[in-house]
Amino acid sequence: MTLAARTREAAAAHPFLVDALRAGVVNYAAAARFVDVEGEPEAVATALRRYAESLPDYAPSSPSVRVTMQRGLGRVGDGDGAADDGSDEAVLRVNGAGYGPTDDGDRTAVLATGAVDAAFAAAALDRLALADVTVHAMGFDGEALVALVGRRAGADAIRAVEAAAGSVPDRPSADD
Repeated sequence: MTLAARTREAAAAHPFLVDALRAGVVNYAAAARFVDVEGEPEAVATALRRYAESLPDYAPSSPSVRVTMQRGLGRVGDGDGAADDGSDEAVLRVNGAGYGPTDDGDRTAVLATGAVDAAFAAAALDRLALADVTVHAMGFDGEALVALVGRRAGADAIRAVEAAAGSVPDRPSADD
């Protein structure tokens, strides 16, 4: 395997580095040390520069997403997919545990609908972490994303998920 191929492989193991290469915000000498590819650091840095030139530009998209919030959620149902009264009020179900409106619910659900994919979910998790919001549960299906957070974190969470909608980078396909 060539030095260039080893460098591309090492960079691809770190998606944040590929995003930084696409955005043109990389110190190539530091990145060459970071990827830990055997070879002269200058040669690895040159391979990274050439790899960056071959990548599509980093262009955050603004997917069409609507973000809302629902307070007062807690555990609902008996774990078999239905609530105790036979209805299914769960806003989110993870591993048999359902979360929906309850009288004593201490969670808030942030719901994003629209162009919701894995890249959006990753961006939302990143933004929630930066906002120091603990996510208790999360799920998405391509049309909607639900993040379950603490009751008092709802306002920060909704702002974080809204910000994620404007920061989802277009990912290069395997053919690029």
